[in-house]
Amino acid sequence: MDFGLKSINTQASMLEINKALPRVDKNAEDKALREQTDAFEAVIVKMLMDNAMKDENNIFSSQKDPGDKIYKSMYREELSKASAGSFGFSQMLYEYLSQKR
Repeated sequence: MDFGLKSINTQASMLEINKALPRVDKNAEDKALREQTDAFEAVIVKMLMDNAMKDENNIFSSQKDPGDKIYKSMYREELSKASAGSFGFSQMLYEYLSQKR
């Protein structure tokens, strides 16, 4: 019975991820296509950072702050947006979609 509940939770989290992923329109103009591929890369980087930091201990304090998870998630989201376009995923996707036109 526990297995069925885990399966439902996994499916629900996958649906949330699919809703959050930006859709890339391969017929968009060059500037718009670059923005879309950068947004897609930001999502990938955020997912990588979330996964890497899920077991992170708070090195500054042993107390649990009420909004700690929210603040850290917001920080990682902004960090991923700021670094989008610099990891190479965006460039590879942009080149691939540009060639398919």
